[in-house]
Amino acid sequence: MKNIGLLALLLGSHLLMGQPKFDRQGHRGCRGLMPENTIQAMKKAIDLGVQTLEMDVVISKDKQVVVSHDTYMSSHIALKPDGAPVTAEEEKQIILYQLTYAQIRKFDVGTKPYPEFSQQQKFAAYKPLLSELIDSVDTYAKAKGLPLPVFNIEIKSAPATDGVNHPEPKEFVDLVMAVCQPKKLGKRLTIQSFDVRPLQLIHAQFSEISLSYLTANTKSPAENLATLGFTPHTYSPYYKTVTGETVKTCHQQGMLLIPWTVNTKAEIESLTQLGVDGIITDYPNLF
Repeated sequence: MKNIGLLALLLGSHLLMGQPKFDRQGHRGCRGLMPENTIQAMKKAIDLGVQTLEMDVVISKDKQVVVSHDTYMSSHIALKPDGAPVTAEEEKQIILYQLTYAQIRKFDVGTKPYPEFSQQQKFAAYKPLLSELIDSVDTYAKAKGLPLPVFNIEIKSAPATDGVNHPEPKEFVDLVMAVCQPKKLGKRLTIQSFDVRPLQLIHAQFSEISLSYLTANTKSPAENLATLGFTPHTYSPYYKTVTGETVKTCHQQGMLLIPWTVNTKAEIESLTQLGVDGIITDYPNLF
């Protein structure tokens, strides 16, 4: 009986080890709890046990890779260097691609109240360089004995704003890879985008990089993949478009399915039961 029990225990352990790990991703770090895309938000997220830090990058006038969701100074989060709030009327005129990083860093993006995220802790913060964020987070994780995270980096670009809000795709990709490659992140790097162009370039030039295709439409995975032109490592749709059929199709294609941005416990549980491979959320404390 002892041997049978031991065999069952070993078999159970083997099965558990063979199961893919559910990927808990912190959206913009943990936007629901800390100012978005800041180093502090990323540290808080790994304290909460996320495996993957989701973030966005844009390019400054002096070709620095800056962690920011918007290509402009959003009125939701930004205060000017003199402390005055950025207004909704002027925000899209303050384009980061038209500012040097020294100018960008003078804006405070952590103090302004954000009514949509009432739990968000407030403190003075700035938009960091991607290089600084990666180094700071890895140093923090090592010091605390935490697993080193995966960096899921979204390239924020669109054909209509090439040369105005950001460089054209090849230059954008080259600038991002020039930051990431020396870090030797290996499997700890994923590049994602709604724009198929940077994904296609990376797929052709850096085949070892995991790619995630973001979608926000009601098309089927097959229709979206026809636009992309290849099968990525991860398919990342808006969570309300995910059905059991979506999960089945993605898994048949050999893709992970990781929806965004899921912000209630009930929705996280519902999607987990459907069989998604991970969740992107503003509230990683809900995991």
